[in-house]
Amino acid sequence: MTQKAAVGILGLGTVGSGVIRILEAHRKELTHQTGCDIYAKKILVQDASKQRDVNVEGMTLTENAADVLEDPEIRIVIEVMGGVEESRDYILQSLGSKKHVITANKDVMALHGTELLQAAEDNGCWLLYEASVAGGIPVIRGMTEGLAADRISRIMGVMNGTTNYILTKMFQDERDYEEVLAEAQDLGFAESDPTSDVDGLDAARKIAILARLGFSTNVELEDVEVEGIRGVTTEDMQYCAQLGYSLKLIGLAKRLEDRIELTVQPMLIPNDHPLASVQDEYNAVYIHGEAVGETMFYGPGAGSLPTATAIVSDVTAVVKNMMLGAEGSTISKPLHTKVLQNNEEVESKYFIRLHVKDQTGTFDDLSTLFKNEDVGFDKLQQWPLEEENGAASEVVIITHSTNRAAYERIYHELENMDVVIDVKSTYRVEGGKVS
Repeated sequence: MTQKAAVGILGLGTVGSGVIRILEAHRKELTHQTGCDIYAKKILVQDASKQRDVNVEGMTLTENAADVLEDPEIRIVIEVMGGVEESRDYILQSLGSKKHVITANKDVMALHGTELLQAAEDNGCWLLYEASVAGGIPVIRGMTEGLAADRISRIMGVMNGTTNYILTKMFQDERDYEEVLAEAQDLGFAESDPTSDVDGLDAARKIAILARLGFSTNVELEDVEVEGIRGVTTEDMQYCAQLGYSLKLIGLAKRLEDRIELTVQPMLIPNDHPLASVQDEYNAVYIHGEAVGETMFYGPGAGSLPTATAIVSDVTAVVKNMMLGAEGSTISKPLHTKVLQNNEEVESKYFIRLHVKDQTGTFDDLSTLFKNEDVGFDKLQQWPLEEENGAASEVVIITHSTNRAAYERIYHELENMDVVIDVKSTYRVEGGKVS
């Protein structure tokens, strides 16, 4: 006789509804894979009387979380309600009641992941969170299982579909940021308040989760340096294209020996790099391991069914372990002590766009400044530019690799040089060969 596994769900929004659809539509296949009939027994909602666009026949809708958290038949709790503090409390209560937890909540995992994973270990429970990063892309399972034998040295990715859609349309249609943002909001790709996406906060939460896992260290959200896309212009993107690059909002985690760097910012990526081809609302995570080399995970980064697929995959993993009698054993204690790289250790190339006076000696002054910091030019282009105050040129430079401290000194001097009219923009250049 087939055994049964009762699941409780906290939240019945877009993702929660997707979970119900997959559990019901794929019930036969899930039973075959696990040897257990997985079904949703109780669901926490805000309004139990509300009409639903998903079939919840045979399931109990409740407005009282205790009905789910205290039901002894429910061994697995799926948290898809969003938010931070209330979700954290419900996850802790579930784990304290010896219930396994599946969450899609990147905010709660980025802010409280260490605490929650420790609670899971203390209670012998599984806490899985594949859907918290990149929706339906199985990057967390790929890291914990497929790359478990490797030592990861770099994680970088296009981790936010909203910003990638905006940057894609800005470049393809040569339209300004504000215009494309408004279109993205009309189409539902961007929220009415897009702050979390366009200011890089969403991507920062995801790279913090992946770095904590990939580097086995106690990464916190505040360790991630964050810059969004509000300052990106179509002119910048066109110049990047002329030089053979694409401009993307990139989440980056790098390890040099046991010192790490964590950042989210617009970056230039060479057009032959796999991440450069990621367009519209799609996500991708590129991982470099010392043994395996380059791997990349690509797919839809959000949406009801892709995210729900990742959640139900975590559910099946827990059910399989339950059927085998395996106790939850989430590794929560970091192996390495976190040490962040300082400005002298962070190495990269840089793109910089300047308006300069078109006069004798301008390039001598620029060359001297860069030479004094031992920074060479990888690429340099110049175009005439008519200014009200006289002849001027637009200059675009991509430097050779240098440390961030040296580049910050160069940038400060450029802002104060007499021959420089304006520093229009600057971006980091990444995606070259990993040594």
